[in-house]
Amino acid sequence: MKKLAALFTSSSQEMRQVRTVTVCAMMAAIGVVLGSLTIYITDTVRIGFSGIPVTLVSYLFGPVVGGMFGGALDVLKYLVKPMGPFMPGLTLIVMLKGLLYGCFLYKKPLTLWRVLAVQLVVAVVCNLFLNTLCLSLVYGKAFMVLLAPRIIRNLIMWPIDAFIFFNTAKVLEMTGVFRILGKTRTAV
Repeated sequence: MKKLAALFTSSSQEMRQVRTVTVCAMMAAIGVVLGSLTIYITDTVRIGFSGIPVTLVSYLFGPVVGGMFGGALDVLKYLVKPMGPFMPGLTLIVMLKGLLYGCFLYKKPLTLWRVLAVQLVVAVVCNLFLNTLCLSLVYGKAFMVLLAPRIIRNLIMWPIDAFIFFNTAKVLEMTGVFRILGKTRTAV
């Protein structure tokens, strides 16, 4: 419990840094662009890459910054390109994703197994259960009807999302981007 409290304290202190706000602004711009490249298979099943900036911000600055950034980015993407009705519950879920990514990745060695683990937790808790519940409320469809195609999508995307984030972070580490940001990370 002490470690978790220290993790949240350290992450909240990151928010006071100009560097953090600047990086979050750049990542938000990237997130909006990636959000416009989303592929809609159905109203409730889509494939997108705008989660990468949330994961990177959470990795760099922790669960507090990651959660706040995720929520702000979700609202920003909706304002730039609204797709369907706005559901505050979905914004809260994106905030939870940022929080989970931060808890798993912040100030910890980046390993493929750690990334696979956090992506699995996010896929099950946020994508399958909570998102499906919100979409069921928004579209008036039965939870179980929406769940089957979402299970298939998440089974396919789980390792792909983990692989994309892991390799993106490794490339950013190798090119010195994290060092420029004042972060020393170990990508194993």
